[in-house]
Amino acid sequence: MGEEIIHALHGVSFTIQRNEYIAIVGPSGSGKSTLMNLIGCLDTPTKGEYWLNGKLVSSMDDDELAQVRNQEIGFVFQTFNLLPRATALHNVELPLIYSGVPSAERLRRAKRALEQVDLAHRMHHRPNELSGGQRQRVAIARALVNNPSIILADEPTGNLDSATSREIMGLLDVLHERGNTIIVVTHEPDIAAHAHRVLTIRDGQIATDMLNPNRRHALGSDASAT
Repeated sequence: MGEEIIHALHGVSFTIQRNEYIAIVGPSGSGKSTLMNLIGCLDTPTKGEYWLNGKLVSSMDDDELAQVRNQEIGFVFQTFNLLPRATALHNVELPLIYSGVPSAERLRRAKRALEQVDLAHRMHHRPNELSGGQRQRVAIARALVNNPSIILADEPTGNLDSATSREIMGLLDVLHERGNTIIVVTHEPDIAAHAHRVLTIRDGQIATDMLNPNRRHALGSDASAT
């Protein structure tokens, strides 16, 4: 900001193991969005290192980062980020197109991803023909289709009502039980309660990093995920 240097994050150091389910929480301006961008390879740190699956991501150039994002990170956004004129199936295929996967294999994997989120019966519908929860399921299927190392969800229920939010969090619980590593960035305690571990960011630093003794399992009467 002019001549003033603002450190969005300072002295942040932690390790995430494969198949962990982590929530990153903190107030607005705490640095959690910057941390999310670093984990998702959307940004690089000015100092320090970021290792992902034995690769020093923080030293990569833009092309290498783009490849890592496509192959290692499955993004789920609050606003879904679906192509409005494309079908659910084509939206899920997109990461595979960027990866150069042949057409027949793309189709098979995209259909499989939609089956994993219980949406195969809507694969030929466009986003405006789907409910908010169904659109988020398409976005989750798209995140899964490349078998990423991390599913990175940024306020995944921010645009959904309470019942649909429980449904989506139930689905993330199922995906974690199937072996996926999940990182949820949120300011909502109810959403963070689903994670096994909660990382709290405050003023650009880790305030707390602890296991969640009160983890909420969403696969009860309030959830319809399978």
